[in-house]
Formats: sequence, C-alpha cells, structure tokens
Amino acid sequence: MTTVSNDILKAADILKSEDVVAIPTETVYGLAGNIFSEKAIKRIFEVKQRPHFNPLIVHLHSIEQIEEIVEEFPEQAQLLAKHFWPGPLTLILKKKPAVPDIVTAGKDTVAIRIPNHPVTLNLLKQLPFPIAAPSANPFNRISPTRAAHVEQYFKHIIPMVLDGGECKKGIESTIVGFEKDEVVIFRLGSLSKEEIEQVIGKVKIKNKKEKAPDAPGMLAKHYSPLTKTFLVDDIEKFLKENPEMQIGVLKFMDIVMSPQIKHVELLSQNGDLNEAAANLYNALHKLDSLNLDAIVAEKFPNHGLGQSINDRLKRAAT
Repeated sequence: MTTVSNDILKAADILKSEDVVAIPTETVYGLAGNIFSEKAIKRIFEVKQRPHFNPLIVHLHSIEQIEEIVEEFPEQAQLLAKHFWPGPLTLILKKKPAVPDIVTAGKDTVAIRIPNHPVTLNLLKQLPFPIAAPSANPFNRISPTRAAHVEQYFKHIIPMVLDGGECKKGIESTIVGFEKDEVVIFRLGSLSKEEIEQVIGKVKIKNKKEKAPDAPGMLAKHYSPLTKTFLVDDIEKFLKENPEMQIGVLKFMDIVMSPQIKHVELLSQNGDLNEAAANLYNALHKLDSLNLDAIVAEKFPNHGLGQSINDRLKRAAT
C-alpha cells in the first residue's frame, strides 16, 4: 500500500534502502531514487515503464554538489545557475565517470538541477547521495502536480509519496544544453525562452528527437491523457466539424458554450500565463476522468510560458 505522508525522514530511509519515493518539486512530482544504486534506478524505469534510452534528471541541494557529478561547469552554465537555481532550470553538462550510464542513457552528459521546493531540498540534505527523479507518472501519461495524482497512478506499486502540496509551477523544468558556441533549449518548460535570453542572449530551440534524445521530454508523444486529445486554432470550428462528439474543453481564459461541451476547464480567468501553466496538468487530469469522446484544447498565445503550454498540448495531442 502506498503511504502519502509529509515524513521527510521516512522518505530518506526508503531512499537509503535503495527503493523509490515520489517527491514534490515546484514543477511536477518526481519518482526519486539514489543515482548510485543500480537497483533504485532500474526500479524507476520499471515503475514508469520508461524506455532506457530516455535519460533522467539528477537533483541536487546545492551548487557545491556539482563537482561530484560533472567534469566541466562552463561560464554560461554558471551564469544561468546563479540566476535560476534553485528553480525550474535543468542544465546538461559533461558528466564524471562516477555517474552511472543507466542514469544518462549511455551519454557522456548528465542533466542536473536544484529544485525550488523546501520539502525536497530538506530531503536532499538528509541524503549522502544525489537523486534521479523523472516525473512520477507512467511513461507518456499526464505529469502529476498533486500527491493524489501520483497515488492514483502507483497505488500499491511504490512505498511512499512525500506530500508537499500542489506544485507551484505546474510544468516541467526547462532543459538547457550547450553545443559548440550555442546555448540550446532541449525542452521548453517553466522557465521561458525570454527569461533565459535576458540573462544569456540568443538561444536556439531544439526540442524534438525521437531516437537517442539528448534530454527528457523530446519525444513527439508525451504528457498524454488516455482520452483522445486535439489541439486546435478554433474550438467552434472543431465543434461544427465533429457534431457527434461529447467533448471537454481546455481554454486559456474565455468560455465557449455548446450542448456538445460537457465540461470546460479555464486555466486563468485573468489571462495570466504563469497561472495557466500551474493549472495545466490538473485540468487535464480532471478532463481525462470524465469519460469524454475527446478533449479539445485551444492554442495559447505562443510567447512566454504560452510557448511551453503549447508544446505540452501538442505532444499530448500526438
């Protein structure tokens, strides 16, 4: 039976025993294990049904821990870390040989971040090792932003969900790497492209790769409800073209009415993209539970976090 608890010391004991624990972060809940325990890392892949070619993100509690993990910490990476850690930024850096290949999908780089959540930072400080923590959901399914989402997915499968309340950011970290002289976004996320560019100048987006992805979140299908999902420019046009469908609607801020629409989830009544991002996955979980013919999402303004939300919805609808 899975325990939902705020007992940090119990979570630490489970991780020290080479088992896995679901943990809160400011982005989404993660499924955590000791990066140096092959048993724990294999268990993460097994529980999530995640393919081994998809690398994991290593979570640290301080910049001082980085020297345990990486060979090189370039100046641009240090600048981004100084501005955004703790926070929803993941950096891809050259790894030390001590980091097991199973964590990095055989690559010579490792994805690392310092999460901005007091519960998990406290947990990390209790541990003599860093943890790997991909999102605590079955592979390709909607990411969890509440302890209840994780419990629903993994009841009886994992020993514990460490409850840290609702995730404040609501979508995954932005993943940034370095290719030659270019800064590259491999996954759009809770930190917008514009925020990164204010610190470091122009960045390139390269966030699709089906084979041997450079980072998590690059596969075309991801973050998906079981209910068939559509991302459209115009919901009213979709309704006219599909009159037989009973649908749920996901919208940014304004309501659309129709007898076909069984439920509407508005992500922000006052048009705040940060609020919309924080509410996205919980809204998808709700819509997915209603036995609808389809979920129809209308595209968001394609700037700031709207770009990250559109990225998630496009992958959910693939």
